[in-house]
Amino acid sequence: MGMTENLLSTSQWLLTAVVFGLVLLAAVRTVDWRAFRKDQSLQHSVFGAAVVLGFVWQLRAGISPGLAIHIFGITVITLMLGWALAVLSGLLALVITVITGREPLIMFAANGLVTVMVPALVTHAIMLWERRRDFRSFFAYIFFCGFFGAGLSVAIAGLVMCLLLWTNGIYSFDELVYDYLSYLPLFMIPEGFVNGALVTGLMVFHPDRLSTLDQRRYR
Repeated sequence: MGMTENLLSTSQWLLTAVVFGLVLLAAVRTVDWRAFRKDQSLQHSVFGAAVVLGFVWQLRAGISPGLAIHIFGITVITLMLGWALAVLSGLLALVITVITGREPLIMFAANGLVTVMVPALVTHAIMLWERRRDFRSFFAYIFFCGFFGAGLSVAIAGLVMCLLLWTNGIYSFDELVYDYLSYLPLFMIPEGFVNGALVTGLMVFHPDRLSTLDQRRYR
């Protein structure tokens, strides 16, 4: 969503940096680093996902400063790697966008929080909900975790971004509704379709790549 310089107040910048640091610390502590070092396939998935996302995030449509539109792709990465590695992979992708000049370094924490961490955590929460419901059809995993999870994750990320911009007085509430929020359901559709299609393909051809998929539950 492209948070550019001078869009956040000092207090907002500090708040997003603190939340970013806490989530990053939790992600680092969650990863089983011993298993990660031994699993070359997992390493390739993490770094490969970062490169792909770094390329995809170069393609975006700008509406207004801070309100750019692009495919996030975090949902499928979260379902593949788990939320912690998805966060780390997404942040590596964000480093690529900083190097290529698409994002400012000073806004790394804010963009990482909105573009990477919020979608990953929302997807993780939906995946846990789907597990607790104990659905027996694999279509539940595809629909709720893939299609629905991706759409909801981008919607919540968009709302968080709008909240930051509104509370800082960058845009009025009416401007955000007219220029962005009224179109948010339309942004959810392609995000849900792209992620859902990729999850479906992985489930059919490479279910072992989906670390969050418990194949024993489904008939």
